[in-house]
Amino acid sequence: MATNRKTLLITETLPPEGMALFGARDDIDAIQFPNAIAQDDFNALLRRHAPVHGVALGPTRFGASEIAASAGIEVVARMGVGFDAIDVPALTAAKVPLMTTGIANSPSVAEEALYMMLALAKRGAELDRLVKQGRWGDRLGAIPFDLYGRTVAIVGFGRIGSRTAKRCLAMEMKVVVFDPYKSAAEIESAGCRHAPDLDAALKDADFVTLHCPKTPQTVGLFGAARLRSLKPSACLINTARGGIVDETALYDALVTGRLAGAGLDVFDREPPSAENPLFRLDNVVVAPHLAGVTREALDRMGEQTARNILSVLDGAPIRDNVINPEVLA
Repeated sequence: MATNRKTLLITETLPPEGMALFGARDDIDAIQFPNAIAQDDFNALLRRHAPVHGVALGPTRFGASEIAASAGIEVVARMGVGFDAIDVPALTAAKVPLMTTGIANSPSVAEEALYMMLALAKRGAELDRLVKQGRWGDRLGAIPFDLYGRTVAIVGFGRIGSRTAKRCLAMEMKVVVFDPYKSAAEIESAGCRHAPDLDAALKDADFVTLHCPKTPQTVGLFGAARLRSLKPSACLINTARGGIVDETALYDALVTGRLAGAGLDVFDREPPSAENPLFRLDNVVVAPHLAGVTREALDRMGEQTARNILSVLDGAPIRDNVINPEVLA
């Protein structure tokens, strides 16, 4: 039996594929905790099991106080790709890598973005209700439209945005991309048109789909002024993070006819209030922040999360999945 054991705190939602990788090691103690644990209880759990060398997190926050409570943290892993609940500067200052699951859920989010475009274009929810309510005669009042030949603006051309582009191109759409961190050559080599700035990307867009991280620079990126710059016939899709779109401004744009529709998987407040006025609109399609949570994605994310943690503990971190690679220098 190994003597240099490592203690890990693992969210209970980590699928069996990930837990099996920990279970196969005789130097790992993997302790599961509830995904919806209160922050104070999580910090108490860290202190109780200290030193804790690694954590696998769902929505649980992690920052300076958690670093202190762990008394030995070596790696923080998110079971997903978002990390707005993590204090990255605090981890970087402590030389602790933050790891995400890379491409594990990117196909799932890209499919959800395309689904929301189709649901809005084909008026899926409206036509479903019409038939079920025996209103066949009203069908010509809800005529769908095609994605074929439409222009989609993709904001963010990372793992998810680039996969979304492939799916839109397969639908014979015109794809324009804005991403200040990607070169024009990289975007154009993927069959897309490069937009030098965001407003240029939005000018002719029939759909806008967001695949950028939530940062101080992107919070409120789509407020009232930017929404006014879209065509009245355009639809906005957000499968990225709540807060990138101003929900009040979005509602105003939808009810006044300045925007044709919206697909939202994420919200400012989660879970959102059942009284959210957006939920009363027929031209809005919503989902409960599950774009990246399919059966297959969960399996991939569980396994990748475990491999991420073990790679750091074994001294060979998977660099492509490290958010703050400067700590590896």
